[in-house]
Amino acid sequence: MLYLLAQFFHFPGVANLIRYQTFRAGAALATALLIGLVIGPRFIDMLRMKQGKGQPIREDGPKTHLAKRGTPTMGGLMMLISLIGSVILWMDLSNPLVWACIAVTAGFGMIGFLDDYDKVTKRSTAGVSGRARLIAEFVVAGVASWIMVSHIGRTDLYLPFFSKLYVPLGPLYFVFSAFVIVGAGNAVNLTDGLDGLATMPVIIAAGTFAIIAYLVGRVDYAAYLGIPHVARAGDLAIFCAAIMGAGLAFLWFNAPPAAVFMGDTGSLALGGALGAIAVASHHEIVLGIVGGLFVLEAVSVIIQVFWYKRTGKRVFRMAPIHHHFEQKGWAEPTVVIRFWIVSIILALIGLATLKVR
Repeated sequence: MLYLLAQFFHFPGVANLIRYQTFRAGAALATALLIGLVIGPRFIDMLRMKQGKGQPIREDGPKTHLAKRGTPTMGGLMMLISLIGSVILWMDLSNPLVWACIAVTAGFGMIGFLDDYDKVTKRSTAGVSGRARLIAEFVVAGVASWIMVSHIGRTDLYLPFFSKLYVPLGPLYFVFSAFVIVGAGNAVNLTDGLDGLATMPVIIAAGTFAIIAYLVGRVDYAAYLGIPHVARAGDLAIFCAAIMGAGLAFLWFNAPPAAVFMGDTGSLALGGALGAIAVASHHEIVLGIVGGLFVLEAVSVIIQVFWYKRTGKRVFRMAPIHHHFEQKGWAEPTVVIRFWIVSIILALIGLATLKVR
């Protein structure tokens, strides 16, 4: 919004900085952080009052989690308010790529909210049926993919580590991109099982893709690095920065012992947003590297379910894999911090793909 005003009124002096994506990215981070810190305490009090007993805790989960009973959920709503409010303030409102990412974030957030609401009102960990959730997610992701492809005009899957090497998927790209968005959303959702475990890796991934989006949006940098150029993708850096700010504000309240959980409202929305950004910047495979922790969590669940149905035995003591390490005796903060370190390493590898081609 402020960008269009700056373009129209030709702001002089320091105010002219609004026209630069790097400045707006920093401002978006600070704005989202400030909004989250300001509204956080009252928002958490409201959730605690409305929900009473808070988020239901799995009886078959780690026994240490039973102490978390009464902690309110749906804290993702606070994150979405901070994120979307900041993005709309600082983005170029005429950019369809950012609107597509907002649509995914809001749409997945709504799906997650309905799931959280069902859990809280019915005092059950089941929530909305998995089939209904997936159908709704693929509808949202499909619409967003169509918007992004219509703007970009390409349906190619670019391969990392190789300069300008891609696979032309054609119409199959719509299915692939929707799968990336839905997969990212559910992978982050599965990771969100310990205080702060999902939040920091999301912040790290968002920071990584802020750099990628900015470089992809520049013709000169894209040509130098041999990566695909996507017109106006630089504004996605603003979106990524807002995710970082909203995530940092939430982490202030989610740090152990958590005062609030993000719930599916936040984890689905943030994961879907990362997937949409990866599709818009044509770095889908790199998301699998940068978000490798999320992939590991999702794969651990798939392996556990598959192997248990075939043999009646478990590969892991408990899935997702962060619970496996808890069952092995790792303290919750130990699991969280070590997984954060893994996320940082994977992010650096993901950034290395920009140069190693």
